[in-house]
Amino acid sequence: MIIEQAIAVLKSEADGILHLTGKIDDNFVKMVDLIFHSKGRVIFAGIGKSGIIGRKISATLNSTGTHAIFLHPVEAMHGDLGMVCAEDIFIALSNSGETDELNILLPSIRKTGCPVIAFTGNKDSTLARHSDIVIDVGVEAEACPLGLAPTTSTTALLAMGDALAVVLINQRKFSPTDFKKFHPGGNLGHRLSSFNVCDIMLTGDRVPVISENTDMAIALDILDKGKLGVVLVQKAGGALSGIITDGDVRRMLVGRINVFDQTAEALMIKNPKSIDRDIPLYDALTIMEKHQITVLPVIDTDGKIAGVLHLHDILGKGAVKFNGI
Repeated sequence: MIIEQAIAVLKSEADGILHLTGKIDDNFVKMVDLIFHSKGRVIFAGIGKSGIIGRKISATLNSTGTHAIFLHPVEAMHGDLGMVCAEDIFIALSNSGETDELNILLPSIRKTGCPVIAFTGNKDSTLARHSDIVIDVGVEAEACPLGLAPTTSTTALLAMGDALAVVLINQRKFSPTDFKKFHPGGNLGHRLSSFNVCDIMLTGDRVPVISENTDMAIALDILDKGKLGVVLVQKAGGALSGIITDGDVRRMLVGRINVFDQTAEALMIKNPKSIDRDIPLYDALTIMEKHQITVLPVIDTDGKIAGVLHLHDILGKGAVKFNGI
């Protein structure tokens, strides 16, 4: 019974989120455009559970390039309203749209000239009528069997906030390197600021390397066993000559090229992007972003293959091993 009840709650909340997909309309677009072009802050306000969700959405926006703060409605009526200015955007969170502590604040917010956006489940509410933009986050029912405790409604509210944050990430072209600037104490920030390529790159037998005259049948076997999606091609002296990726192989097959009658030199991508072993990971990630690649050959000062760097190792995914440890 316990397991079935828990599953029912999760299904109810999942259905609530999926229900929101039909509510994304021009109002959402207007909200994103307003925030994207704003020179001020996004100010969230709510009471109780909605207030907690507002704090979380605010934190997510701050960590992804949009300046946001949380304003408690009661504290606002006792002096904190002074932090609101016309350049800001006020987002009020209330499922019912009839939260007294929040609605009583709206006339004062209006006087500042600050636009008001409502996240509410009641489009006919007082909050909705006094807002410039209304984002409908209504759900059909709460997961709570009493229909009283905010459950599905707060999940929907949070999900809509995440949708806003992710769309703004794309609008701002916010990158992992930008993320690092806002998370210097986080795992990714620590890795990017503390390590060079040589600290993270794969070396030795973990680097799939073949010679220029290697038959493609052998090259494909090494490509498969390496599990990196690439195989590096080197010249006789060990210098990087080219690269073959699994994507390259797929395109060759689609183009009906008989890869098995060729050598690696004939089919490799010549002069591939590569990176010096001693540069910071921050710079390596920037190169990967710019060229939309996930693997970089690493070379030494003589142009010889020193290792290979994979995006997953930069981001700390999987079983990451540091050289010499």
